[in-house]
Amino acid sequence: MINEVVLNYILLFIFLEIYELQWQKAQTVMGMLARMYQYYYKSIFLFLIMHPTFYFAIGFMVLNDYNIYAVTLLLIKTFDMVTKMLLIKQVFIEENLSDELTLALLAPLNKFVLYMGLVIYLPLIYLSLESF
Repeated sequence: MINEVVLNYILLFIFLEIYELQWQKAQTVMGMLARMYQYYYKSIFLFLIMHPTFYFAIGFMVLNDYNIYAVTLLLIKTFDMVTKMLLIKQVFIEENLSDELTLALLAPLNKFVLYMGLVIYLPLIYLSLESF
Protein backbone atom coordinates (compact mmCIF):
# COMPACT_ATOMS: atom_id res chain seq x y z
CA MET A 1 0.00 0.00 0.00
CA ILE A 2 1.30 3.47 -0.89
CA ASN A 3 2.01 5.74 2.05
CA GLU A 4 -0.21 8.85 2.25
CA VAL A 5 2.78 11.21 2.09
CA VAL A 6 4.10 9.48 -1.03
CA LEU A 7 0.68 9.69 -2.65
CA ASN A 8 0.41 13.41 -1.85
CA TYR A 9 3.80 14.16 -3.44
CA ILE A 10 2.90 12.11 -6.51
CA LEU A 11 -0.49 13.80 -6.91
CA LEU A 12 1.05 17.26 -6.49
CA PHE A 13 3.69 16.49 -9.09
CA ILE A 14 1.10 15.11 -11.52
CA PHE A 15 -0.99 18.27 -11.11
CA LEU A 16 2.03 20.54 -11.74
CA GLU A 17 3.28 18.48 -14.68
CA ILE A 18 -0.15 18.51 -16.36
CA TYR A 19 -0.26 22.30 -15.89
CA GLU A 20 3.07 22.58 -17.72
CA LEU A 21 1.92 20.21 -20.45
CA GLN A 22 -1.21 22.23 -21.09
CA TRP A 23 0.50 25.54 -21.70
CA GLN A 24 3.30 23.95 -23.76
CA LYS A 25 1.12 21.61 -25.83
CA ALA A 26 1.64 21.84 -29.60
CA GLN A 27 1.78 19.64 -32.68
CA THR A 28 5.55 20.06 -33.14
CA VAL A 29 8.58 20.95 -31.05
CA MET A 30 8.72 24.26 -32.94
CA GLY A 31 5.15 24.96 -31.85
CA MET A 32 6.10 24.20 -28.25
CA LEU A 33 9.10 26.51 -28.50
CA ALA A 34 6.93 29.27 -29.97
CA ARG A 35 4.51 29.02 -27.04
CA MET A 36 7.39 29.10 -24.57
CA TYR A 37 9.00 32.03 -26.38
CA GLN A 38 5.90 34.13 -25.75
CA TYR A 39 6.66 33.98 -22.02
CA TYR A 40 10.43 34.12 -22.49
CA TYR A 41 10.08 37.30 -24.59
CA LYS A 42 8.03 39.02 -21.87
CA SER A 43 10.48 38.09 -19.13
CA ILE A 44 12.91 35.29 -18.42
CA PHE A 45 11.53 35.24 -14.88
CA LEU A 46 8.00 34.69 -16.19
CA PHE A 47 9.31 31.83 -18.31
CA LEU A 48 10.96 30.29 -15.24
CA ILE A 49 7.85 30.73 -13.10
CA MET A 50 5.83 28.84 -15.72
CA HIS A 51 7.82 25.69 -14.83
CA PRO A 52 6.61 24.82 -11.31
CA THR A 53 7.92 21.25 -11.47
CA PHE A 54 11.44 22.67 -11.49
CA TYR A 55 10.79 24.33 -8.12
CA PHE A 56 9.04 21.21 -6.91
CA ALA A 57 12.21 19.25 -7.75
CA ILE A 58 14.39 21.71 -5.82
CA GLY A 59 12.19 21.56 -2.73
CA PHE A 60 11.75 17.82 -3.03
CA MET A 61 15.49 17.29 -3.16
CA VAL A 62 16.08 19.41 -0.05
CA LEU A 63 13.24 17.75 1.88
CA ASN A 64 14.66 14.31 1.07
CA ASP A 65 18.18 15.16 2.26
CA TYR A 66 19.68 15.14 -1.23
CA ASN A 67 18.61 11.57 -1.95
CA ILE A 68 20.16 10.25 -5.19
CA TYR A 69 16.74 9.84 -6.83
CA ALA A 70 15.68 13.37 -5.87
CA VAL A 71 18.97 14.77 -7.17
CA THR A 72 18.46 12.82 -10.41
CA LEU A 73 14.98 14.35 -10.74
CA LEU A 74 16.42 17.85 -10.32
CA LEU A 75 19.24 17.18 -12.80
CA ILE A 76 16.81 15.97 -15.46
CA LYS A 77 14.49 18.95 -14.88
CA THR A 78 17.48 21.34 -15.03
CA PHE A 79 18.72 19.76 -18.26
CA ASP A 80 15.20 20.08 -19.69
CA MET A 81 14.97 23.80 -18.80
CA VAL A 82 18.44 24.60 -20.12
CA THR A 83 17.73 22.75 -23.37
CA LYS A 84 14.49 24.69 -23.85
CA MET A 85 16.22 28.02 -23.23
CA LEU A 86 19.09 27.19 -25.59
CA LEU A 87 16.67 26.14 -28.34
CA ILE A 88 14.60 29.31 -27.85
CA LYS A 89 17.75 31.40 -28.09
CA GLN A 90 18.95 29.60 -31.20
CA VAL A 91 15.59 29.59 -33.00
CA PHE A 92 14.03 32.94 -32.12
CA ILE A 93 16.85 35.24 -31.00
CA GLU A 94 19.86 34.24 -33.09
CA GLU A 95 17.75 32.76 -35.89
CA ASN A 96 20.56 30.35 -36.65
CA LEU A 97 19.21 26.91 -37.59
CA SER A 98 20.66 24.14 -39.66
CA ASP A 99 18.39 22.39 -42.14
CA GLU A 100 18.51 19.19 -40.10
CA LEU A 101 17.49 20.95 -36.89
CA THR A 102 14.67 22.74 -38.71
CA LEU A 103 13.33 19.43 -40.00
CA ALA A 104 13.55 17.87 -36.54
CA LEU A 105 11.75 20.79 -34.91
CA LEU A 106 8.98 20.75 -37.51
CA ALA A 107 8.38 16.98 -37.34
CA PRO A 108 4.99 16.10 -35.87
CA LEU A 109 4.96 14.85 -32.27
CA ASN A 110 3.12 11.81 -31.08
CA LYS A 111 0.61 12.75 -28.36
CA PHE A 112 2.29 10.37 -25.91
CA VAL A 113 5.69 12.08 -26.20
CA LEU A 114 4.36 15.00 -24.18
CA TYR A 115 3.52 12.69 -21.28
CA MET A 116 6.94 11.05 -21.10
CA GLY A 117 7.82 13.30 -18.17
CA LEU A 118 5.21 11.59 -16.05
CA VAL A 119 6.62 8.20 -16.95
CA ILE A 120 10.18 9.28 -16.14
CA TYR A 121 9.67 11.50 -13.09
CA LEU A 122 7.05 9.63 -11.09
CA PRO A 123 9.21 6.55 -10.43
CA LEU A 124 12.02 8.85 -9.24
CA ILE A 125 9.66 10.50 -6.75
CA TYR A 126 8.42 7.13 -5.55
CA LEU A 127 11.91 5.66 -5.20
CA SER A 128 13.17 8.74 -3.42
CA LEU A 129 10.41 8.63 -0.82
CA GLU A 130 10.60 4.87 -0.33
CA SER A 131 14.35 4.96 0.27
CA PHE A 132 13.96 7.87 2.68
